Amino acid sequence: MKTVLTAITALALTLGAYAGMTVDEIVNKANEASYYAGQDGKADVEMKIIDKSGAERIREFTLLRMNVKDGNQKFYVYFKKPADLYKQVFLVWKETGEGKNDSRWMWLPALNLKREIAPGDKRTSFVGSDFVYEDVSGRNLSEDHHELIETTDTQYIIKNTPKDPDSVEFSYYTMKIDKNTFLPRRAEYYDKNGKLYRTVEATKVDVIQGYPTVTESVVSDLNTGGKTINTFSNIRYNIGLKENIFTERFLRRPPREVTR
Repeated sequence: MKTVLTAITALALTLGAYAGMTVDEIVNKANEASYYAGQDGKADVEMKIIDKSGAERIREFTLLRMNVKDGNQKFYVYFKKPADLYKQVFLVWKETGEGKNDSRWMWLPALNLKREIAPGDKRTSFVGSDFVYEDVSGRNLSEDHHELIETTDTQYIIKNTPKDPDSVEFSYYTMKIDKNTFLPRRAEYYDKNGKLYRTVEATKVDVIQGYPTVTESVVSDLNTGGKTINTFSNIRYNIGLKENIFTERFLRRPPREVTR
């Protein structure tokens, strides 16, 4: 009887630790902490791509982000290095409604061409790195079932299973969310055979203008042995961006917010 009572007590204590929040509330707060700090924001990014042999390639770009109505967002990524990517622009109009697809375009100045990124390509490599296009603006929460599988003193651990398994390369992924900041600190992706093949980690976090902010993130491809490190600098929030920056006009003529 004592064993049973101990087990019941332990279960009650475990449930009590997160009884105040539902799993949907946890993932919503994590999403807000990751992508919605301030009304808008800007950051310079150094992307270091490292292959299995240790060889490195560097990309440098400036990222603009603006929140618009109904939780939707717009992103503008302007490449500065290397020379073959100079002035290339990646533009995202993020749609958060259930069943909605984000719109993504890549501006290729050498070809004077605007290329649309098809929704089916959102899980493919972003400019040759281990990040995918979807990582830039975040995955729509409505695309997955969310389950709280564990809680520790410092983290919530969420299992996310796609509602449409055929639309993605993973069977599920887990996410460890910091209880204090609600920033996801580590995501682990499992393939269709249940094998861990990809991790994404927030390796440095600083508080900027009052917002806990990831200043270094690392994605590792466990199949290839490669990894990509993003280092964020000159981060600023609430800088008063205009929505017309996130239009075709500014693909061809980059705004001063990314060139100066």
